[in-house]
Amino acid sequence: MVPVRALVRGPHRVCRALAMAFPMKQFPENTFSPALRPVALAVWLALASSAQAQDRSEPAAPSLPPVTVSASGLQLGAGEMTTPVTVLEGDELVRRRESTLGETLNSEPGITSSHFGAGASRPIIRGMDGPRVKVLSDGAELHDASTISPDHAVVSEPLLATQIEVLRGPSALVHGNGAVGGVVNVLDGKVPTAIPQKGVEGSAELRANSGAGEGAGAFALTGGAGNLAVHVEGVARDASDYRVGQGWAGGRKVPGSFNRTDTGSVGLSWVGDRGYLGAAYTRQTARYGLPGHNHSFEGCHTHGDHLHCGSHAGEEEDGHDHDHAADPGDVPVVDLRSERLDIRGELRNPFAGFAALRLRAGLTDYVHDEVEDGAISTTFKNKAYDTRIELQHEPIAGFKGLVGLQTSQRKFSAEGEEAYVQPTVTRKTGLFVLEEYRWNDWRFEAALRHDRQTATAQTSEIESSHNGTSASLGAVWKFAPGYQVGTSLTRASRAPSAEELYARGLHMATSTYERGNADLKSETSQNIDLSLRKTSGDTTFGVSVFRNRINNYIYGRTLDEVDGLQLLQYSQADATFTGIEGQVRQRLNRHLGLTLFGDTVRAKLDGGGLLPRIPATRAGVRLDANWNAWEGQVEWVQVARQTRVAAFETATPGYGMLNLGVSYSGQTNGTPWQVYLKGNNLTDRLAYAHTSFIKNAAPLMGRNVTVGVRVAF
Repeated sequence: MVPVRALVRGPHRVCRALAMAFPMKQFPENTFSPALRPVALAVWLALASSAQAQDRSEPAAPSLPPVTVSASGLQLGAGEMTTPVTVLEGDELVRRRESTLGETLNSEPGITSSHFGAGASRPIIRGMDGPRVKVLSDGAELHDASTISPDHAVVSEPLLATQIEVLRGPSALVHGNGAVGGVVNVLDGKVPTAIPQKGVEGSAELRANSGAGEGAGAFALTGGAGNLAVHVEGVARDASDYRVGQGWAGGRKVPGSFNRTDTGSVGLSWVGDRGYLGAAYTRQTARYGLPGHNHSFEGCHTHGDHLHCGSHAGEEEDGHDHDHAADPGDVPVVDLRSERLDIRGELRNPFAGFAALRLRAGLTDYVHDEVEDGAISTTFKNKAYDTRIELQHEPIAGFKGLVGLQTSQRKFSAEGEEAYVQPTVTRKTGLFVLEEYRWNDWRFEAALRHDRQTATAQTSEIESSHNGTSASLGAVWKFAPGYQVGTSLTRASRAPSAEELYARGLHMATSTYERGNADLKSETSQNIDLSLRKTSGDTTFGVSVFRNRINNYIYGRTLDEVDGLQLLQYSQADATFTGIEGQVRQRLNRHLGLTLFGDTVRAKLDGGGLLPRIPATRAGVRLDANWNAWEGQVEWVQVARQTRVAAFETATPGYGMLNLGVSYSGQTNGTPWQVYLKGNNLTDRLAYAHTSFIKNAAPLMGRNVTVGVRVAF
């Protein structure tokens, strides 16, 4: 056992005591499962190297700069959160950005992506996706169709993001109790919050990618005088079908993996000494292909809990129709248009006893057509509004916090051949409170939220209502300079989505026939999260372990399969998600640093069985360097073979990828600029994403190089 007095004699003694108490050679080979060994090794190396680093006479590296997390509710720093948070900003965000939000975050510990070709990719956090991961635009929920199906794009443009925040687990309770997987908050400058000091400021960027023949350009410009500020921004992207790694039976390129996107926004704000109030109009159009679409499933239907494909008259003697080798035809194309009006405001010291009043509101008109052989086959529409008001109070007996109200309405409809969900209207209302208390080196946090949801199927006139109350408790203890341990306990409730309640029909994009269940109950998640972080010195690290038990977990249970088409029945069963994620960086000298990182998650049904499309275990090593105006990094990422599969699901082989990046920053007449180059999958490895419905039809991109230049003024 580690002596208690070691905890108060300095952080290096804590690490040395742990490393000496638990040397790796004392662990039997079977102490950790193969999936956990890379991450366990990284944790041990963090403790051991930290103890050794403290014994050296050379000065320690400075602490990491503080980063404010807007989605925290109380404008906390990343180091003050009770659960791990990922924040991408500045040069790091520029290096990580890809064409979709999911691919931009895919390499962060604990985060993967759904990967549906090049046009659609949504973040997956700790094995959870869809409606369990909420995507926000500066605190306001995005309303598109991406939670309905992975082939639908997220209407968020990474090239226009100024900061991306990811809160894992149900830690961001104030943003909705349905986000039991986590929250992704994309910050932008479309609504100005201040008058530029020079009167005008902005940025411009051009980039090209070899793997898809992609060319993209982005600009942002803010100007103002007096109390008025105007902002305009835009992005244009044109990418062809992308190349995959060597050895794919389908050829060298993925048919229908092109992506053409245009986004534009204009915003206007009134800015005063005590706050601002502004609005922005954003329009996005996109046209991208849907790889893997199979026309041979047309006409498939169900007989009880079994699939039947082909007409009765055309059945063979064995009871099956055997014409599934029909020509798949042209790859369908999604033609998307999204228009959104955002209203944002903040008033500091609105009245006695309160520090701030914040407003977020949005009105969305979203539609996309799925075009086959030049004709529209299915049209999806989503008209929604959302409003969120927060009131932050002054400290009361040492407590600082906020109360808030959130309400939204979504009218969703699908018309055409694949209208597998009848038109629905979903209304949500939530009340929440968040409080914090600080005592010495401790920070305590508590949150409470109550939600009511009503989902009405307009065709059948069936209405389902659900109420849920969620609560969380958390604490952070900075037990020594640069060291902290955090923990959180959360009980969250999630009401079923309209699609889980009322879906019924063929969905060829994912090769599924989906059946909803109007009798579904709300999920109840019980999550515990433990983390250990070191934020200063030559060695910095962050490690988190979690366990999330969900009663009445809603999932698509496969009942039958015919020639690759699966019958999914939305069902409920108790499930448990457990995992560990972390990274450790060791400064080698003033120019070099070495980082080890990894994550793993296990998801299983308590009654037996595994859940589908759970990410495989990953581990990697990264060497970073900086010298004068140059920065660079080279990394190897190893993804394990995923053999823990659900019924009717196939295993996915593992792979390793070599990536590198280099950038040079300079100034011309006082204007900063940056030139960057990055190469991904340099060994041209053929790789498949286990999280994807179409993993075999759309492997990951092969060897590709991105080059870009960015200017800020």
